Order: sequence, then structure tokens, then C-alpha cells
Amino acid sequence: MHKRHLLSPLFTKARLFLVFIFLLTIEVEAQIFRSPQEFTHQDTLRGSNTKDRAWWNLEQYHLDIKVDPESKTIKGSNTVTYQVISESKKLQIELQEPMILSRAIQNGDELEFEKDGYSYLITLQDPQNIGESYQVELQFEGSPVIAVRPPWDGGLTWSQDSNGLPFIANSNQGIGASIWWPNKDYPADEPDNGVLISVEVPENLMDVSNGRLINTEHNKKAKTKTYHWEVKNPINNYGVNINIGDYVHFSEKYEGEKGILDMDYYVLRENLEKAKSQFKDATKMMEAFEHWFGPYPFYEDSYKLVETPYLGMEHQSSVTYGNNYANGYLGRDLSGTGWGLKFDFIIIHESGHEWFANNITYKDVADMWIHESFTAYSENLFLDYYYGKEASRDYVLGTRKNINNDNPIIGPYGVNQEGSGDMYYKGANMLHTIRQLVNDDEKWREILRGLNKEFYHQTVTTEQVETYISTQSNINLSSVFDQYLRDVRIPIFSYYIEGNKLNFRWENSLMTFDMPVKIKLGTGKELWLKPTTRWASLELDTGVERLSVDPNFYVGMMNISGK
Repeated sequence: MHKRHLLSPLFTKARLFLVFIFLLTIEVEAQIFRSPQEFTHQDTLRGSNTKDRAWWNLEQYHLDIKVDPESKTIKGSNTVTYQVISESKKLQIELQEPMILSRAIQNGDELEFEKDGYSYLITLQDPQNIGESYQVELQFEGSPVIAVRPPWDGGLTWSQDSNGLPFIANSNQGIGASIWWPNKDYPADEPDNGVLISVEVPENLMDVSNGRLINTEHNKKAKTKTYHWEVKNPINNYGVNINIGDYVHFSEKYEGEKGILDMDYYVLRENLEKAKSQFKDATKMMEAFEHWFGPYPFYEDSYKLVETPYLGMEHQSSVTYGNNYANGYLGRDLSGTGWGLKFDFIIIHESGHEWFANNITYKDVADMWIHESFTAYSENLFLDYYYGKEASRDYVLGTRKNINNDNPIIGPYGVNQEGSGDMYYKGANMLHTIRQLVNDDEKWREILRGLNKEFYHQTVTTEQVETYISTQSNINLSSVFDQYLRDVRIPIFSYYIEGNKLNFRWENSLMTFDMPVKIKLGTGKELWLKPTTRWASLELDTGVERLSVDPNFYVGMMNISGK
């Protein structure tokens, strides 16, 4: 009784403080999305399923180009095969300046088109019968945008190796594949039957693209070679790539979950010996990720690791690499724990995208977290597989220092706009938190593998991923996803102790936030609590002076009693 009397002034102050927090929460919650931005007509044309896109389903591309390193130009055609699913005669294609769409041809007839920004609206002449498939040939040429800071700003990189030979590659995730070739630059529709890629280069160079090399033509008179690659599986547009250089090749066979997987490596001649050593991480990656995520999704197209003049990217079945043959991220450990130097970041991270980005692809760029959160999380799962849960935990917790909590992870829909860069390590820590909620590592593994089976070779929405994880875990995770994906605040576990009574609630969160959490008492005893944003209390066996929240949960903690 005496103790309760001493605490009451503190408790009164605490209540006033909580009224303030409550009012602030209401104000902030009303504005959980980023400040309104002004989007252009072009943003909507690029980012939404317009009427001139919705009526046709993409079946295949045949990209046939000549690359001239001396003039830094590309010239060629893209033959688009599509199936009609509703009535229309106008077809939308994107090609960004300074590239030029010179002609559009169907059944030998040249078609008229109008230009709207960098979208081309092509008027078709022949009947377009529902259910039938057609082709349109798009002829184009020009000097594509040069990437200043690849892969982040996007475009073509025209570089040279140490022998002065051309070393060329594209990287265009954000800016779009239409920066260098005409296509349906909309992520929700991938070519069902893959892509044929034909690339003509000087005879002393090689092109490495996606899929398998099916033929090489020697053009003696022109002193060029044409490399023909075939991708059998659906592929996202930004994943289509060309890599041109003085490549040498080595390979190995991997006995995976679906049989023998061809693993091919293409590196500059000067780096062959370094690559043979460093690329041992590729089979280690494959073993770990097949364990966690299920079979590699593209056995038919093989797995390739290809050296490029920029850091690297997740081009499907043609993962690009430029990490200087060193562990970590350009030799640095992004977690600050030491564990990040146990693997080559680019090999592990970019290959992880084969499951999350290439197998499971977002329908809208706003949902890029589906690519980046799971793949950033894959880094610590790699460590988990080879070094154990403690290493895995230390790594993912260490990456929290890279989180800004500046904008929501999910961006605005329909305007080709991604969310905050926190989609990487805040997203990874959200998934690590959900692993604690599932509280069954084998079940968690089944969920990750199940995602890749359920959504095999599909484009998806955030809602589909959220629903699947909630359903399979038998936990309603809607408020967890809302808090971490759509809000910028990190929830605070707020508490005070009166005698043997622990009082607790969530603050600095959405009003609906109700995530369970594990705490540890000063006595060493662990408890699961189910806080909401309303105060709750729990009688403890003995007096407790302190407690801590399990650090595996990405939350804050505040003792409002002042202790």
C-alpha cells in the first residue's frame, strides 16, 4: 500500500504523457503514407494497366540487335508475340529517348503510331480476334542513355577491360528496360514463353545474355559474331540483359532438388583464376537457398554468374557480378558484426533474387519490398545455414543501423514509384520478427518454400503475400504488415510496474497494432505477452525490477515509471 502511494504521482504524470502520445498517434496515423507527390501523365502511362495494355497478353519477345561499341549505339528489332484477350486495335509500347522507334510492322504492313512521352501507341490494321496470337515487329535504333552510377541510375555502361577491349553491360531496374529496347514495360505482364535474344558484336568479343546459348553465327564479311540465347521461362523485363566483353567460361554441375543444374561462369580473361576461387560461393548459395526457398526456379534456363563493369544485379539466369572478387559488400560488412565478411555479398544477395524478384515478381513497383525485403533477409538465412542461428541473428540485427524510417516501404500504386530504401533491412527485420512469431523454424521454412511453390513464375501483389503468410502461419499478421510496410514508426513496448503487477501496451504505433512479443524478466524467466494499444496488466509471481524485450523483435522499449 505504501509503495502504491509513492508511485501515484509518477503514474499521474505518465497518464498525461500517454494522453499526449495518444493524440500524437492519431495525428501521425492519419498521415502514415508519404506526403502527396505530383505524378505526371507519363507516370500513369508507365505505371498502370492502361486500356492499350489490358487487352493483350504478352507471350514472347525476340530481341535481335547489333551492338556497336565504337559508336555506342544499338540497332535492331523486337518481335512481340501476344494473345488477344479483349477487343481493341491500339497497342502500347515503351521506348525511352534518345532511342527511336523507327517502324512497326505486322504481316508485312507498316503500321502508324503516335508518341505520347516515351510511350508509343501503335494502331493495328488487321482483325485482332480474341483468343488468337499475333506478332508485331518493332524496329528501333539509337544511342541509349549512359548509366552514370550503375546499377542505381540505369542505362548502358560502356567500359574497357585492362587490355583496352570493350566491356559493356546494361542495368535498368528502376528506369526500366525501355531505356534501351522497346517492350511492354509493365511488370504485371511477363512473356509466358520467355525470350529469344540475338546479339551481334565484334568478332573478338562475346555476348552473354539470359538463358542458354543455342547458337553462335560467324559473320566473316562483317567481322562480327551473333550469339543466340533462349529463355524458356517467363522473365521480368528489367531482367533481360546483354553483357559484352572478352569473356572466358568455366562451369560445373550441381546436384539440386530438381536434378542436375548447369552452373556457368563468364569472367574477363584476366580474372579467371580469381573467379575460380571466389565463385565457390555460388554452389554454397544454391545449397542454402534450395534448403530455405525450394528448388532453383529456372533449371531449364540454367544458372549463370557473369562479370560486369558495375556492382551487379539480379538478371534472371544471368546474375551479374562486379564485387571485385572480395567478401562483403565491396569489402565491407554492412552489418558491422563481422559475419558479413563470411560471404561475397553480390553472389549471395543477387542470386537470392532468383527466388524473390525473378520467380516471384511484383505486379506494381510500389511492392518492390517483395523483391528486396526477402532477398536482404536471405543474407542472414545463408549465415543461418552455414554458421547457425546466433550468427544469423547477429547479422540481421546488425543491419538495423542502416534503417532510416523515413518513408513507408510500400510506395504509391499505379505510377511506377517504389517505396523507401528501408525495404531492404527494415523489411528483413520485419521478416525476422515474423519468424519469432511463428516460433517454429521448420514451419517458417515451409512458409518460405511454400511462397515459391504457390507463386511459381508469377507476378503478385503485397496482399497475396501477406495473406499467404498469415494463412500458413495461422496468425493474423495484418497489423504487423501494416505497421512495418505502411508506417514509418517503430512500435514501443511501454510498461510500468506496481508491486507484482506488470502494466504494458504498445505505443508509437497504429491503433490496431496487436503483435505478441517475448520478454525476459530480471529473474531470467521468459514470457510471451499479447499487448495492444490499450493498457493490460499481468500479475507476476515475485517482484520484478527490470525486464527486457527479446532483441529479435524489431521494436523499442520504454519504462514509463522512470526505473
